[in-house]
Amino acid sequence: MAGNQYNFSGKHAVVTGGASGIGLAIAHKLVDGGAVVSLWDRNADVLEQARAGFKTGQVHVVSVDVSDETSVAAATAQSEKAGGAVQILVNSAGITGPNMTVCDYSVKDWDLVMAINLRGTFLTCRALAPGMVSSRYGRIVNIASIAGKEGNPNASAYSASKAAVIALTKSLGKELAKTGVTVNCITPAAVHTAMFSQMTQQHIDYMLSKIPMGRFGQTEEVAALVAWLASADCSFTTGGTFDISGGRATY
Repeated sequence: MAGNQYNFSGKHAVVTGGASGIGLAIAHKLVDGGAVVSLWDRNADVLEQARAGFKTGQVHVVSVDVSDETSVAAATAQSEKAGGAVQILVNSAGITGPNMTVCDYSVKDWDLVMAINLRGTFLTCRALAPGMVSSRYGRIVNIASIAGKEGNPNASAYSASKAAVIALTKSLGKELAKTGVTVNCITPAAVHTAMFSQMTQQHIDYMLSKIPMGRFGQTEEVAALVAWLASADCSFTTGGTFDISGGRATY
């Protein structure tokens, strides 16, 4: 879908979970605006497939486990060596976890969802924000979820992790408010991506039933909102939570 473009010329962006789904759509939007993008993902094969969709020099790819501090540090060094200082960070890496009740949820599954969705966002912000502060400019956009506002049944770990991402965004936004670095997050309703393969059909049907527009979001629609939040135009907004839920959110 066509849309507005922002000028990202001279900017280097890191997009976690950038090899597919929402992350990949965001990467294309940033590249269309002139950015150089580092795609971070844990699946090397999918990363190479994603790289093939860009012209040479527009992106470089890094295999990384965002939940691991050492891996994030190595990815940061690799990206900065390839593309220079990072001005934009989009945290899109995430998993849904299984659909089951709290009483049946395994501790192992809970910890994995928290490690990737929350710890991963913390680690990447912790690694890349200092460089932005030093240069007095930066844009951090975290992908949370409407589940973090409302709490989806049979998705407690996912909902809790995304609520925590919203809170992390607000905290970091306040901490960096005078530095030239803005920190915001978005709360999409369900967007049809490969993540649906991690969910039961019953849960997918539940999510659709909650959206007044009666359809799932498109990755390009999410990318359009993220592009503004990642742009220089987003200069007096930080610690914010932006709805993109087809009318589901009421606050």
